[in-house]
Amino acid sequence: MKSDRAQVAHLMRRAGFGATPSELDYFTQNRTYESIVEELVNPENTEEIDARFINRYYSGEGVPPYVGKWLFRMINTKRPLEEKMALFLHHIFPVAWGKSEHGPSIFTEIDMFRRVGLSNFRNILVELSKDPAMIYWLDNNENHKSEINENYGRELLELFSMGVGNYTEDDIKNASRAFTGWTFSQPIPIYPQGHYPARFEFHPDDHDNDEKTFLGQKGNFDGEDIIDIIVKRDATAKFVSRHLCNFFVEDEPQVPAWNIEPPRNPGLVDHLAKTFADSDGNMRSVLKELFNSVEFKDSINKNKVKSPTELVAGVIKQVGNFREIKPGLESYIGALTVMGQSLLNPPTVEGWHTGSEWIDSGTLSERINFASTEFSDDKSPGVRELIDRAGSLDDDPQQLVDRCLDLLGGVQVSQNTHNELVEYVSGLNTSDESSDMTDLIRMIVSTVDYQYA
Repeated sequence: MKSDRAQVAHLMRRAGFGATPSELDYFTQNRTYESIVEELVNPENTEEIDARFINRYYSGEGVPPYVGKWLFRMINTKRPLEEKMALFLHHIFPVAWGKSEHGPSIFTEIDMFRRVGLSNFRNILVELSKDPAMIYWLDNNENHKSEINENYGRELLELFSMGVGNYTEDDIKNASRAFTGWTFSQPIPIYPQGHYPARFEFHPDDHDNDEKTFLGQKGNFDGEDIIDIIVKRDATAKFVSRHLCNFFVEDEPQVPAWNIEPPRNPGLVDHLAKTFADSDGNMRSVLKELFNSVEFKDSINKNKVKSPTELVAGVIKQVGNFREIKPGLESYIGALTVMGQSLLNPPTVEGWHTGSEWIDSGTLSERINFASTEFSDDKSPGVRELIDRAGSLDDDPQQLVDRCLDLLGGVQVSQNTHNELVEYVSGLNTSDESSDMTDLIRMIVSTVDYQYA
């Protein structure tokens, strides 16, 4: 049974970083939509990229080489949802290079997100709470039984699990007490042999063993006990579900407004929250329900602005210049930064503001210029494939435009934009068909519509 091409293209943009025309051919000719979802949420059944292979070309301890490695994974992995979930978790559990300046810890955290992103939410929070980069970012290494530091305890409740209005200041204090003694080994200084890794450590002599009251429950709680209580709360199920809807379905208001602004898809949030509760927070189960939902399928017609990472990775994947590993991907960190998303260096503990806040007059120009420039070389493998498969400029202009939109991943454009593209094709000079077809492709990726996922 064949899958609908536009629907599959939509799925691969949201659950990954898009699909090439050849990949879409494979999916739509040989798979049902449901079987594709099943493969996405069970990536362990698909071969993984060998990290040792990537490290040969992107070495060094700074942020650019790691971003290069991550982009290579995004555009070439056969396990795209792993990378998308790593990006998702990097957004909602942000840690910034600007404070730590310890590359190995931040890079290890992203690798951890890739490893646990499709496990249960309890496991994710435990791994996060033991992560040296997060511990340092939110000062839990300064959280002692004799002097409580509430930074991590506060953000664990406010931004990482439940949201404002679902806990008290006393809950923050007692959660923080439960995480006393959770720290990390200080890495050896950088010189002369470079950075050494930091590792989680628990110091029992620095842990508060007295009774604590948290969300109405009493006990000698440690950090894992606190997490156990958190993941069973309805507020957590709904908060996480809304995050997933914002990331995968439709742009929501920013997180600080969630206690006063209702969700855009309340029925879907409630459905996912029930799945979360019934599965003990199993993210694989929740995502399977999300991708198979009517609301997700219908979101193909909703405006969801691509993040800079989604835009850059999607464009590079389509253009095809990095289907084989080679130096150069690390340079794209500059494009991401000027578009407003410096990977591994989110601006605040809230992560990045999303949706329309990605776009202003400056970033829109950068986005359009980036896409247009990347698609300008008709010798690039992906551009060449698009030209060869699109047909001839002698064909009916409307059909030609529709084929190009389809080949670019089922791009949805407004009727006005479609009419302008048809008119543009009708006026093209066919003396250099390859160049003119390239211009048509560049025109499509320069539309406002291309900025939506």
